Amino acid sequence: MSEKTIHIVSHAPHANMPAIPAALEQPSGVLFDARNRPLQDLRISLTDKCNFRCVYCMPREIFDNDHVFLPRSALLTFEEILRMTKIFVAHGVSKIRLTGGEPLLRKNIEQLIEQMAKIKTVDGKALDLTLTTNGAILAKKAQSLKDAGLSRITVSLDALDDATFKRMNDADFPVSDVLNGLDEAYRVGLDSIKVNMVVKGGMNDQEILPMARYFKNTPYTLRFIEYMDVGASNGWQMQEVIPSAEVVRRINEEMPLELVPPKNVSDTAERWRYKDGSGEIGLISSVTKAFCHSCVRARISTEGVLYTCLFATEGYDLRSLMRNGKSDAEISTALAHLWRARGDRYSELRSAETEGIAPARKKIEMSYIGG
Repeated sequence: MSEKTIHIVSHAPHANMPAIPAALEQPSGVLFDARNRPLQDLRISLTDKCNFRCVYCMPREIFDNDHVFLPRSALLTFEEILRMTKIFVAHGVSKIRLTGGEPLLRKNIEQLIEQMAKIKTVDGKALDLTLTTNGAILAKKAQSLKDAGLSRITVSLDALDDATFKRMNDADFPVSDVLNGLDEAYRVGLDSIKVNMVVKGGMNDQEILPMARYFKNTPYTLRFIEYMDVGASNGWQMQEVIPSAEVVRRINEEMPLELVPPKNVSDTAERWRYKDGSGEIGLISSVTKAFCHSCVRARISTEGVLYTCLFATEGYDLRSLMRNGKSDAEISTALAHLWRARGDRYSELRSAETEGIAPARKKIEMSYIGG
């Protein structure tokens, strides 16, 4: 195998200071971008720290013991997160996903969730409040998360074989502890639990069938995610991508599948169910089947930078607006102007213009903004 050249970038690309329009406006509860995509989902990163060193996200050769993470003063406070959430919800956001890094490392996260759970959508409904975790401390946290008001949870698990999983997480963390966390989350009553497996060719693709067999006929929905070219630290190469179509082919040969119509046009996962009625799987194909046309997600980094695309090269510094004394009306209007100008479609352009090879752009790191 040839050696890879990994180009390191700052984990925070350039952040622009959003302009405050002279004419302030009241949010109408719906906001469309330049491609007629509404703002509906918001992902908030709570920390850039993680207790794993996954090879596709935070490889240890870069995020080593000398790596400097953000100081506490740089992080959005809970009060700032709540304020920002209310501003986004007023523009039509109904789903909030807490992410990281590893969000369960954020101290007193239950207090934040308890306050977020009190926020209502523009039509008076409860927020769809969910969280993505590596599951390392989920067994300890599941009950308190449920009690605080968390709606749903997604757990990352890239293999059932312990040796493979440990190579992936590079933290000597066993599969059994993640499975215990999943079972505890189910026991306490967290709904619609999903398990995400990032499939990297030559690393864990031999685990596709064992994972499918294990989670078939369980309360959990297994989702396979194509290895993505997020950031620059993971040394992404197209030949390491296992297309979702190949995942379906392998599973279908042993456990017949049929395609399920999407529930919502903005769903990122293509759904397939087992023909024997024993559950379903999901396929997230951001490399081979771009879904930019239906993307309704915005992302806020740990330090309050807004990114309108997972593959962004620059963001917009909302934290500075808050800390410089700007009003909710000013921030809300600035957000409206930013979203209306949004034309992001990175994955579509990658597929159309580069024949599957990611261009050399300084993109945001996944560990900084979450998946």
